[in-house]
Amino acid sequence: MATSQRSHLKLGALIGGLVGLGLVAWLFASYSFVRVLDVLAHAGTWGFVAIVAFHLSQMLFSALGWELIARTGPVAAARPASLSSRPGLKDYLVLRWIREAVNNLLPLAQIGGEFVVARLLQRRGLRLAEAIGGTIADLLLEMSTQILFTVLGVALLAHIAGRSEVSDLATRALWVATAVVGGAFVALWLGLAALIERAALRMARSLAWPAGADVGGLHAALVGCFRSLPRVALAALWHLISWLLGGLEVCLILHFLGTDIGPGSGLVIESLGQALKAVGFAVPGAIGVQEGGYVVVCGLLNIPPETAIAVSLVKRAREFVLGIPGLILWHWTEAKVAAAPAASL
Repeated sequence: MATSQRSHLKLGALIGGLVGLGLVAWLFASYSFVRVLDVLAHAGTWGFVAIVAFHLSQMLFSALGWELIARTGPVAAARPASLSSRPGLKDYLVLRWIREAVNNLLPLAQIGGEFVVARLLQRRGLRLAEAIGGTIADLLLEMSTQILFTVLGVALLAHIAGRSEVSDLATRALWVATAVVGGAFVALWLGLAALIERAALRMARSLAWPAGADVGGLHAALVGCFRSLPRVALAALWHLISWLLGGLEVCLILHFLGTDIGPGSGLVIESLGQALKAVGFAVPGAIGVQEGGYVVVCGLLNIPPETAIAVSLVKRAREFVLGIPGLILWHWTEAKVAAAPAASL
């Protein structure tokens, strides 16, 4: 059955990728690939370097939020003294880099990075339950703050460009996203993690898999992440600042492409662009979905389609430039932790 499920996932990724590539081809045919290249030429080498460097600030605030929400309490006394220290901000910053690299560059429906970093946290010394719990808690918090960020974007769009079909569609999508995330929190408090934990433990016992015992305590670890409201609020603030910096990044990209806009317009483009990218999760890398979304949103702000596509391509190039070293770092970290598990990431 596992082989069949993997085959279906691969087939789904292949179909999604073909659909995305078809959409990209249609966009280039409609808006001229040559004109897009002309716009990209304005950025220059140093402009692109500045854009890549600016994204590091987003990674820092995302890591701050993750490190804070993942503090579930004192380190388990059952762990050896050599592994008694928790990963610090530097570790979470490195893991955020790896997480984004996996999600952006590997066709894993934009969630594979969470599995990778949970494994690395376990290799670092955290119990598997702690590693998974902290990572899921961070993902839930990131999704929640993205909803707030998108609400801000829709409100700004209505203020700048007036009500439109796009803003109405985004509003309906927000209700759906809010229901999904809200349902996830309700399921958490009703014991969904406890059910998963018990099922994993039963499976581990039936398969004689000793490592499966590390899943024990998943529910407590996940719920523990949300027990301190001040800590949750501060972690949410760090994530929200990261989203807001994404809006400023769009302003920076457009500036180097020869088009200056205000911060409000940048927030509109980034918030709705990220929302559309999340909607296109079934397409690997949201290929075509992201580009089409930028064309639609930028069109409402009187930004030409070729410039909108250029913005998306610059963001993809930035993901590639940071992602390739991130993937290399992932494999290097795996080897390093395997050789000396007590070492810092």
